[in-house]
Amino acid sequence: MSRRALTLLVSGFLVLALGIVGALVDVPYVVLSPGPTENTLGDIDKEPVIKITGRETYPTTGSLRLVTVAYQGGPTSQIDLLTALRGWIDPTIAVVPQETIFAPDRSQKEVEEENTIEMTNSQDDATAAALNELKIPYESVVTVASVVKGKPADGKIKQGDRIVSVDGKPVTKTTEVGDIVRAREPGDEVTFGIKRGEEELDVTMKTADSGGQPIVGVNMRPGYEFPFDVEINVGDVGGPSAGLMFSLGIVDKLTPGSLTGGKQIAGTGTITPEGKVGPIGGIPQKMVGARNAGATIFLTPAANCAEALRSVPDGLRLVKAETLNGVMRAIEALVSGKGEVPSCSG
Repeated sequence: MSRRALTLLVSGFLVLALGIVGALVDVPYVVLSPGPTENTLGDIDKEPVIKITGRETYPTTGSLRLVTVAYQGGPTSQIDLLTALRGWIDPTIAVVPQETIFAPDRSQKEVEEENTIEMTNSQDDATAAALNELKIPYESVVTVASVVKGKPADGKIKQGDRIVSVDGKPVTKTTEVGDIVRAREPGDEVTFGIKRGEEELDVTMKTADSGGQPIVGVNMRPGYEFPFDVEINVGDVGGPSAGLMFSLGIVDKLTPGSLTGGKQIAGTGTITPEGKVGPIGGIPQKMVGARNAGATIFLTPAANCAEALRSVPDGLRLVKAETLNGVMRAIEALVSGKGEVPSCSG
């Protein structure tokens, strides 16, 4: 056998061996890629993404697309070395250490459950932001976000319950609940008035001692009683980053005329009830997903602008998003061709 033939044979064997090893060896990384997009003005499986009942709605045009990041890997389904290598080569994909997505002390299931809760909370916040923008009043309530195992509330109060009173005193803010409980002594009884769906009940328990402070083991978050029903259907999507796009979709459906003017708009960003837009992760992959879906305008949280500018796809215009009201004025300027449109470049 010639020296050249032997070299080729050995090289081929090494490549084959590396390929086999790469396919068999798992690595602690997660691959992030452009995920599916959904038009908040459209339908999923023949059901509207945003369904409003009990209030007049209006026809819409164009699109207001939420964008997502798909991930592959995790503690219970690690990727192999070849998958990671392909991700490192592809500029539209990010390969990140597993612990940046899944903290060592939390399981993959716990992270996914938290993402689901964050999505539900973001929908409520988005509805509140839209109604605030439209000057439609609603009531604030206290919602149970979670219950600590082994504490007095465990088994008596459930996630999703609404706390309407404490020891007979009506409450509408989380601080009010905390103030009443902290005024007790560890071991004192406290009674929570709870609304669970359509059921109303009183739950009495003894406070536990936590460093000399009385606690019941309830984690709370602000909630809302809206004057009409807003139902949001996004399938398997989790996390809070679609809040801005939900708010815009709700506003568009509740107001005459088309907010988009028929334009193909995508975007991302968390939203507070006051309408402040917050930063998100995965901006490069989300921009690619938006462009692939036909969007020409991308609403970008101000804090993500610098990162977005480094990898913006051709044909996608970045509009800086700081508040819901500011974004609406920017879209109006884009549609009319008049007025200033805030840009990530300035």
